[in-house]
Amino acid sequence: MILGFKTQLKVNQKQQIVLAQHAGTARHAYNQGLALCKEVLKHNRANPDDKIKFPSAIDLHKWLVASIKVSCPWYYEVSKCVGQYALRNLSDAFKCFFKKVKGFPNFKKKGRNDSFTLDGSIHVDHRRVKVPVIGWIKTYERLPHVIKPKSVTVSRQADSWFISFKIEVEPSHSPKPVDFVGVDLGINHLATLSTGEVFDGAKSYKKYKKKLARMQWLNRRKQIGSANHRKATQSVAKLHLKVANIRKDTLHKITTHISKNHVVIGIEDLNLSGMMANRKLAKAIADMGFYEFRRQLEYKTHLYGSKLVVVDRFYPSSKTCSNCGTKKESLSLKERVFICEHCHFECDRDLNASINLKQAARLVVSACGLDSADTSRLKQEENISNC
Repeated sequence: MILGFKTQLKVNQKQQIVLAQHAGTARHAYNQGLALCKEVLKHNRANPDDKIKFPSAIDLHKWLVASIKVSCPWYYEVSKCVGQYALRNLSDAFKCFFKKVKGFPNFKKKGRNDSFTLDGSIHVDHRRVKVPVIGWIKTYERLPHVIKPKSVTVSRQADSWFISFKIEVEPSHSPKPVDFVGVDLGINHLATLSTGEVFDGAKSYKKYKKKLARMQWLNRRKQIGSANHRKATQSVAKLHLKVANIRKDTLHKITTHISKNHVVIGIEDLNLSGMMANRKLAKAIADMGFYEFRRQLEYKTHLYGSKLVVVDRFYPSSKTCSNCGTKKESLSLKERVFICEHCHFECDRDLNASINLKQAARLVVSACGLDSADTSRLKQEENISNC
């Protein structure tokens, strides 16, 4: 199984300058290629009878060597892979645009998502990595044992530099104490399991909201382009990174626990774009990280030998009684306790929904030809697809 590994680099001031030069060169090559592509599209739109072939990644690199590198000799101070991968990423962005998967590519701005990719002579040691031109770079943590990655990507977040590459790991098939479990996501509690376990979210943005607003207010009062404005902007970015790291750490701990201890996990296919349209709940939903929760579960279930069943979003898990199956016509968000009018069953709203998701996951497994007694074989079976 191929996974991505990302860790922070321990760089000195000289290495920071070299890394910034590589990121700046990649950004310049990307922007120059994007400007040329926009001119080609503009020409083809104005002259439909005299169309020019849209440039590929190879065409863009040939043009970069012939036209741009001649007037910009600082391109030769960094690795040649920087411009190649930048133009390759631009070509992939246009392919997604033409397929209507993503929007039109935008110009990159300095200090926002700075990154570059390198390949060639790359060596990974215990706590350091050797990359072309830059040399050995130390890391804060011990690196996994890999033979030799084909390429690495170096990125910057706030004032920290990170390196990422692909590693191959063997899936774990350890025994799990629980066969089926339903997971209901919410705002009060991030995850409520059908077993009764409740996991609270980090709510890191809510914790640092006032401090972040204060720092942003102070940043607005500084002159744009000054040293104080640059320092204040970096402080805001560091706080944003801290908030994101706290949220990711909480999500990783919860999803790892769920994946390691349950064979079949049932969750609901939430309409996150529709939920985010609610201006009263959008901030709280984003602070919980529902999308990241599902994304981590999708690959960790493969990693730890469990299965993820995604129940249809129109399945009324909250309105259905988990005891008798009676469905309510309406259920407001204020009602935190589910009370069935048919069998007088009382249960916590989120717990009731998680039990219904567990039952739905059991039905999917039965439809695939396996009984509940055969769930121990799920780690060897591959006939259950992610629904």
